[in-house]
Amino acid sequence: MSIVATFGQSAQSFLGILKQIEPDQWELHGLRNWNVRSLAGHAARAILTVENYLLQEEPSDLTMPTAEDYYGSVFSQFTDAAAVELRGVQAGEWLGSDPVGQVSAAIGRTRALIDEQPPNRIVSIGGMGILLSEYLRTRVFELVVHSIDLSRATGIRADLPESGIEVAAGLASGITVSRGLGQDLLLALTGRASLPEGFSVV
Repeated sequence: MSIVATFGQSAQSFLGILKQIEPDQWELHGLRNWNVRSLAGHAARAILTVENYLLQEEPSDLTMPTAEDYYGSVFSQFTDAAAVELRGVQAGEWLGSDPVGQVSAAIGRTRALIDEQPPNRIVSIGGMGILLSEYLRTRVFELVVHSIDLSRATGIRADLPESGIEVAAGLASGITVSRGLGQDLLLALTGRASLPEGFSVV
């Protein structure tokens, strides 16, 4: 399955959770300092950022060849946790009184933009260029992981596509290997050892 199709299915699965959130659940604890609304807003940014970047001018150079590079050079070095938290809160406010309508419209706009792009389209993130196809891998990762977070916070079943889980798990594995921890991951996955307490790829 293409990454575009997987992105679309993962976005729809996220939307499916939003459709089931009850009015009194939006203020429940979501993740870290976020309530469910802010967590959902943060997850929605996995769609909104694709739309925003595709509306920008295409950079001339490819400086981040893979999604693993994105998490290595951009996410880990230039991401400010407080700023991420604030953007999640703001995106939660953006959801407004009709979160399903807002996200559904964003998915439609974003898919239309993606369909207009050439196969080798590059998007700019902080002045660095990454292939759209690789950036979509990071968006699938975010949608899948945060859909699971929302499921845990609300008790709503996350009906995630297998292709999305495969992309997310594969990317998490790739990030781990790129950080020199591939053997540790293999030992943990084969029941020979445990990962260190608090281990995370993000």
